[in-house]
Amino acid sequence: MPLQFDIRAILKSKAPNTHVPEFLIRYLERIVHIKQMNAFLRKHPDLRDYDFIRLATSEELGCSATIHATETIPQDGKPVIFVSNHPLGGLDGMIIAQMIHENHPRQLKVIVNDLLMHMEPLADLWAPVSKLGKLSKEQAAEQQRMWESETDVLTFPAGACSRLQRINHAWVIQDLEWQKNFIQRAREYRRDIVPIYFEGRNSRFFYALAYIRKLLHIKLNIEMLYLVDEMYGAHGKHFKVHVLPPIPYTTFDTSKTPKEWAQYVKSIVYATNHTTR
Repeated sequence: MPLQFDIRAILKSKAPNTHVPEFLIRYLERIVHIKQMNAFLRKHPDLRDYDFIRLATSEELGCSATIHATETIPQDGKPVIFVSNHPLGGLDGMIIAQMIHENHPRQLKVIVNDLLMHMEPLADLWAPVSKLGKLSKEQAAEQQRMWESETDVLTFPAGACSRLQRINHAWVIQDLEWQKNFIQRAREYRRDIVPIYFEGRNSRFFYALAYIRKLLHIKLNIEMLYLVDEMYGAHGKHFKVHVLPPIPYTTFDTSKTPKEWAQYVKSIVYATNHTTR
């Protein structure tokens, strides 16, 4: 039986005791483009990993990307941590993973929301984490092996895609606060950090929905449901990815807390936004 995405099965795995009305399931199927995705899977049933990403981005989504300063990617064989801003919430991760593979052909794991494990053709590339902050024993053991191995790791420290925010009296689209985990891992496993800046943005609808949800104090991340729709809305777009010089893990000393160092790296990434205009 060919691989298919099944909204009902995904909902049951995440909320087994919750009844979801049929009309809502049909709406979810529409906004996540279930027919288009399943048609693509039927057309390419054997695609996996980077071959899947390459064809999905170019053929199915019709987008492209230009990579700048790939010579800054370390070639000494030591495992590193790639960290990036997260403007798109999915497509950016696939493009960056493909870029790293083409310019730094080593084993790579991408830290993602465990919901993405349902995307079976890419499951071998993912290192899942729960949005509830809890890992199963199997997931925790797998991540431990990952950090102790020679595998490179790509992570998005904001943990969610960028939002419209008011910063220094101006409205900007930027990541929320970066979490400190990648700094702690860099110190513990002596991994240098390679910052990445991805130029891109979602639709005005996405940012308006996120802003209204926040104004209404709704905790449920409703806008996340539209990320696949945003991905399909990127058809024909061209993105730019900037790879910045590595930051040695020895940089992250006790002069700042891990949280402060995380914001320091974030500031370096977003400074690129001004130098590339």
